[in-house]
Amino acid sequence: MSERLNIVDHNQLFRQEKYVRQREGKRAFEAPCSPEEVTSTLEYTKTKEYKDKNFARTAVVVNPAKACQPLGAVMAALGFEKTLPFIHGSQGCTAYFRSHLARHFKEPVPAVSTSMTEDAAVFGGMRNLIDGMENCIALYQPQMIAVCTTCMAEVIGDDLSAFLANARQEGALPEDMPVPFANTPSFSGSHITGYDAMLRSVLETLYNKSGRTPQPGHELKLNVLLGFDGYTGNFAEMRRILGLFGVPYTILGDHSSNFDSGATGEYSYYYGGTPLEDVPKAADAAGTLAIQQHSLRKTLGYMKRTWGQQVSSVSTPLGIHATDRLLEEISRLSGREIPEALKQERARILDAMMDSHAYLHGKRVAMAGDPDMLIGLIGFCLELGMEPVHIVCSNGDRKFEKEAELLLKSSPYGAEATVHCGQDLWHMRSLLFEDPVDLAIGSSHLKFAAKEAKIPLLRVGFPIFDRHHMHRYPIIGYQGALNLLTQFVNTVLDVMEEQAPDHSFDLVR
Repeated sequence: MSERLNIVDHNQLFRQEKYVRQREGKRAFEAPCSPEEVTSTLEYTKTKEYKDKNFARTAVVVNPAKACQPLGAVMAALGFEKTLPFIHGSQGCTAYFRSHLARHFKEPVPAVSTSMTEDAAVFGGMRNLIDGMENCIALYQPQMIAVCTTCMAEVIGDDLSAFLANARQEGALPEDMPVPFANTPSFSGSHITGYDAMLRSVLETLYNKSGRTPQPGHELKLNVLLGFDGYTGNFAEMRRILGLFGVPYTILGDHSSNFDSGATGEYSYYYGGTPLEDVPKAADAAGTLAIQQHSLRKTLGYMKRTWGQQVSSVSTPLGIHATDRLLEEISRLSGREIPEALKQERARILDAMMDSHAYLHGKRVAMAGDPDMLIGLIGFCLELGMEPVHIVCSNGDRKFEKEAELLLKSSPYGAEATVHCGQDLWHMRSLLFEDPVDLAIGSSHLKFAAKEAKIPLLRVGFPIFDRHHMHRYPIIGYQGALNLLTQFVNTVLDVMEEQAPDHSFDLVR
């Protein structure tokens, strides 16, 4: 019998004596502060005086709750069938986008790069782009290539439109190949603006290429947009809801299959996605429903102006009231009644909320994330009797801030809340120490501040790197509300049991 391998997790590995000695020896070359200085400085960063200095800073950002524009553009591109994301910039940037998405979805992420280096930064990246186009078409046979830029290409002023025209002239890019493109510098905006810019470009490119004239209402279908959504389960849930209505629909930008493919023993570069021929037909739909509004402003504006469609948008439908509004909009746009099955689901989640209210009522929470997600989370917390206190939105603007404040004022549970737009998770850390809460809600990036402040973290949003499969479960709709409720209340119960003395270690809760 072969000897069993003993693979030690790094939690245990680096506690071994040789690694402890190695760390201590390394300190001799680092001119470190004394342990006393480290401790005193750390304690100082938890004070109100430091918090005031922290909130006064303007020249640096520390751990923002957002990613950069091209990452969102890559996700948008992967929402369409046989589409290859093409990033005009350095290989390092492309590796960041791919690894960021892969760590969240636990799936490989196809994307290519023009691999710009120092010479391209001086002379321009046109040659990189033309050669890259020729290579990726030969190797990967895409039906569409979606091009976005990184900081390097934007700083030197590369002209994508001219470069692509030259690529066609040289024969590197076929005349009939659709190539939407978006300028997505990482030094402005965030992943949601990059997503929006690329999605709009895809719709505009495919529609213009078709030569069609829009006939709104000619097809009795709905266009549905989920926006930058880190939950593949939300796509399945939206399809289920629309199926119960019996409404024909087209999801514009369906990246769920690319980020949730099966293990068949064979790998493909392309899984699912919205068929390209469905995009021009979408101009003839009865209307468009978007379940994100802050991350789809350019796209929805284009559809409204150019296609002349009635467009309805809501923020991420989390909880009862937001889902009610979603179903009412589907009913209004389609002319169909809300199905009885969904009414029964609503009754069940209400019953579940009553079952759990004793453990969630009055819990003070801090949250960070994208604008649409935060609007949904605020509404759901208020429904549960939870009290939002600190709300940090690194990529929020004044429009989001007004919407969030209006929602908070609609309930007595929102009385203590403050909305912090443009702030980051280092600001959140100061808030957690200065005014502690019971729970924190946000992505994996919030875990460090939450751990320091000894506050349980409810992982909701994007990215979630340190837990598996959460993106497979929907959080929208009534079923999604039940999933979130289950996560929330069981986290509270876990904490209670960890802290319970023997006489309160109960069998039943």
